[in-house]
Parts: sequence; C-alpha cells; structure tokens
Amino acid sequence: APGRRSYSGSGAAEFLHRSIVPTMHFQKSLPRLPVPKLEDTITRYLNAQKPLLTDDQFRKTEELARAFEKGIGRELHEQLVAQDSQNKHTSYITGPWFDMYLKAREPVVLNFNAFMSFNPDPKSEYNDQLIRATNMTVSAIRFMKTFRAGYLEPEIFHLNPEKSDTEIFKKVIRFVPSSISWFGAYMVNAYPLDMSQYFRLFNSTRLPKLDRDELYTDEKAKHILVLRNGNFYVFDVIDRDGNMLKPSEIQAHLKYILRDNSPAPAFPLGYLCSENRDTWALLRKNLLDNGNEEALQKVDSAVFCLSLDDFPIKDFVHLSHTLLHGDGANRWYDKSFNLIITKDGTAGVNFEHSWGDGVAVLRFQNEIFKDSTKTPAISPQTQPASVDSSRAVQKLDFQLNDALKAGITKAKQKFDATVESLSVNVIQFQEGGKELLKQKKVSPDAVAQLAFQMAFLRQYNQTVATYESCSTAAFKHGRTETIRPASVHTKKCSEAFVKELSKHSTEDLQRLITECSKYHSLLTKEAAMGQGFDRHLFSLRYLASSKGLALPDFYQDQAYARLNHNIISTSTLVSPAVKLGGFGPVVSDGFGVAYQVQDDWIGCHVSSYPARNGEEFLQCTYKSLEDIFNVLKGKKIGS
Repeated sequence: APGRRSYSGSGAAEFLHRSIVPTMHFQKSLPRLPVPKLEDTITRYLNAQKPLLTDDQFRKTEELARAFEKGIGRELHEQLVAQDSQNKHTSYITGPWFDMYLKAREPVVLNFNAFMSFNPDPKSEYNDQLIRATNMTVSAIRFMKTFRAGYLEPEIFHLNPEKSDTEIFKKVIRFVPSSISWFGAYMVNAYPLDMSQYFRLFNSTRLPKLDRDELYTDEKAKHILVLRNGNFYVFDVIDRDGNMLKPSEIQAHLKYILRDNSPAPAFPLGYLCSENRDTWALLRKNLLDNGNEEALQKVDSAVFCLSLDDFPIKDFVHLSHTLLHGDGANRWYDKSFNLIITKDGTAGVNFEHSWGDGVAVLRFQNEIFKDSTKTPAISPQTQPASVDSSRAVQKLDFQLNDALKAGITKAKQKFDATVESLSVNVIQFQEGGKELLKQKKVSPDAVAQLAFQMAFLRQYNQTVATYESCSTAAFKHGRTETIRPASVHTKKCSEAFVKELSKHSTEDLQRLITECSKYHSLLTKEAAMGQGFDRHLFSLRYLASSKGLALPDFYQDQAYARLNHNIISTSTLVSPAVKLGGFGPVVSDGFGVAYQVQDDWIGCHVSSYPARNGEEFLQCTYKSLEDIFNVLKGKKIGS
C-alpha cells in the first residue's frame, strides 16, 4: 500500500508507491493542443500591444497585423493547420519549441536553467549533509524505478477532488481502455496531464553541438555522477538485476566521497557547461579527441548529477546564488537536473530547460521530498555498510591539452564576470495572501501581477512587455503558453494608484482591481486551454523561415520585437516541498521574477543585471501590495 515500506535483506522498498492506474494510462487519449483561429490570435495580440504603444504606434501595428491576417499570415496558418492534422501523435509547438531551446547559443546557466529549493526536513537531525544526500538519492532512484515500472500515479489536475481523487475513481478508470480513458476522467472534472517529458528526468544530458544541441538519454546506465570540490565521481546505484543498492551502501559511498581530500582540480571541467554552446561544442570535440570519451560517456549517461557543496547557506540571497549558478566548478549544467546539497543539508534542484517544463520537475521534487521526509531510507543512527568504497567509487580523470586548459580558463573568467553582475533580491509580504484575496473575490495571481505592473510604473514611469508562463500540459505534448499580464486594465489601475490617487475613491480603486482580476483570469484560462497568441505566432514565423520565405512585415514591426523583449519575466509555483524558486532575467535590462502566493503571505524572488535595480523594484512591489490589500480591506490610502 502507498506509504508502507518493507525493509528486507535487499534494503529499502524499490518503489514510492504502486498506482493501480498505470502511469501512462491517459497518454494515448489526451486531447490535442488546438491551433487557435488566426483572427483570435490577432485580436489577442493587439490587446497585448495596446498598453505598450502610443495611439500612432498602435495604428501602424494594427495595420500590419490586419494585412498579415488577410495575406501571408492566412497562408501560413492554413499550412500550419494542415501540417498539424498530419502529425496527430504530437503538438504543433513541440518541434519549434525544442528547436528554440536547442538552437539557442547562449550559455544555459542564468539564461535557461532554473532552480527550486527544498524545504528543510522537518526533523532537524535529518538535515545532516550525508543523511539528506543518501535519503534524497534513494528517493530519486525510487521515483525513477516507480516511473519506469508504470507504478507512478498519473499526474491529474482535479477540479473536484471529492469526486475524482478517490479510490473508487481509480478502481473504475483503470478498466477504461487507454484510447478513451481521458474522457472518463473528464466526466468527473479531472484533467490528466501530459507525462511525455518525464523519461528525460533520468540518464539524460543536453549535448553541445554546432548550431543545434542534442538531447541524449541512456536508460541502461546504472550509476550516478557525484560532484564535490570540482571533482567527478561515479558509482553504481542499480545492480545487475535492476535492484537498487542498499541505502547503507549508498551512504558508505557518499561518506567516502565527502571524506576524500583530493585537491580541487586546477582546471575544473564544469565551467565548460557555462560557455556559449558553439564554443563548448568545439571544446567537447577536443575533449573527445583527447582520450576522454569514456569519462564523458559516464557523465552524460549518469542517472543524475548529485552536487555536494562544502559550505552552509547564510540566507535566502546566498541560497539563490548557490542554486541558480553556484561556483561553476561543482555543477554539470547540461544534466537534466543537478540535485544540490550543501554542508548544512540545504537541498535544491537546478534543471536544464530544453527537455521539459516546471510541471515534471515539480512532481519529482514533491515526491522525493515526501518520500525522503516521511519514509527516509536511513536515520542518524544508521551505520554505513562495511563495503570497499575505494573499489566501488570511481574518480573520473580528464586528459587536458593546452587548448582545453585555455578554454576552461576563459570560460571561468566569463562565468565569474557574469555572476558578479547578477543581483538577487528576495522579499516576503506578510500582511496577507491567498485567503484574504479569495474572501474579497479577486484572483491571487492577478493581484501579484498587478503589483508588478504598479511597481514598474512607480519605479520607471512606464508599462513594458511582461511574460507569465502557463503550462499547457493538459494537452498531448503541450509545453507552455504565455499570459500577457500587462493590459489596458492593469495600466489604468496602476496609473490610478501611482499617479492619480487623490482623484479616486476607495470604491473606484476596488472596482479597478476587480476589473484587472477578471481580465487576468480570462487570459489565464485562455492560455491554459491553448488559446494564447504567442505560441501560434511563434509557430507561423518558424514555418515561414523553414520554408525559406522572406520574413513577413508583421514580424519586422518594432512593436513585435518590443513585445517579445520581456523586461518583466515571471513564473509562479506553490508546493509543500519548495521553499524558493528562481531564474535569471531573460534580457539584460530585465527582471526575472519568481513568486508564490501562500495562504497568508506572498514571497518574491527577483534577479537583475546592472541595467535594473531589483532591490528598488521589490520595495515598489511591497508598497503596491500594501496599497492593494488596504484598498481591498476598505481603507483609504495615502500616496
């Protein structure tokens, strides 16, 4: 039964749980991601442009958009629909989206990789580095084995959990054939989510190649990669029969690595993953030609990368820097994820983004947090097994010629300079959260987004392109869609609060907030249903370029470029396992805003480069939240 562990001679149980509904039961019958109507896309696009443009600019952009809709845009749209109907096994965004990530030549670190930190283990003595690393490693392997055996509970979004998140639903739905099982769930308001990305969590790496990287997965490999002090170690965690190593043996091997006093390498290989992808591709070829093929194969095929850091965490900002980029030597940013555990047992995940989105990583984190804290494989009293770790653990050595040494040195200089210029700021707003907002009948997400709009207006006196990511995992091979939180409603409301407070009564301001909330909720619903405009326009542009056509005028409009230069890039998550999440700004003059709206507080993590002041942005966000909450409570506010 779920939650019970049998401890036998072979060590801990091999699985997290055994779902009676097979993991991939719904995959075949998931609905397909719809291609929106072109006229809807153009209308939504113009709605998003309106708050960013003057009347004259908007007229020009509207003309270009309408001409596109009647002319080349219509032709491209019809071709996209035809192409989509011939590829029913996938979604129209899959190919273009993989290409967008894999063809990008910027370094993955800070530009694409994101992080999420775990909450500490509620039992403080379990936050010892060795104990937590062992327990999380065991739980991660259990997750992998549970998923591969088809025992992992399918990921389902329950709109009415009383009816659908029940044993009876599971007992019935498992007998409904896979080809129609989605409809059975839909009948009780449950929405199974796409799980096609999950297999890339393990044994997977993004390989640098000239022009376009490749995703590589080798499910036969049985070892994990452990990084400590810039040194690389591997050892098997699965035996010949496919069983997991005893937790006490994993503990012994990790203890051996933590006690190894080998000096840090003079030229740490990890820095190469932080390079421009073409530069790294050429250096990798050099590495392979220089006798490092076997060692690199071990790195690329490892189940995952465990990074053990030799220092404790000082505060939220230090935590964020550690997990977002670290020192560059003790990470392998190309792995699907690095599980990072510091000296004081603080844990987190840094993940590469091309293979998948936050939904899969968050499920993994939720499961391994629950498993490692509720049914830990070892306790502080557990003795490591008496095994010969010096034979089981292999330290990888790399042969480096002068060109490689120079390449690593240069990569380190670039990495250090970039990291040096990155600022991270964190706030917690303690005066209210989801509960109060729902009482006042406004969307918590809409309020957070409104606060960012207000903050930017207060700080820079303008409204700029804003991006909020929304999962489209309710569809087969769905990825994400963009919500455009900057609207005519948020602009009007922000101006009322920031510039014209004396002209508005508290009731006026409440009405403006409600309008923002309604509109934001509509945009969110549209995006989740595959009815945004960004992915559609992106795919039409991709199609034009793949056919060798000249770039349509519509895409050459400065307003189009400006809308896609996302100065405020945002993403939200709430999870019992996660303490903090974050990512870098997506443009040099932007903010990377990760936020969570909890029951009675709102947390916000902002990254920025010198072109923007993240600390001031958060102060303005705090002031905006304070004002919004006071108005909702019926209080009069001063400017």
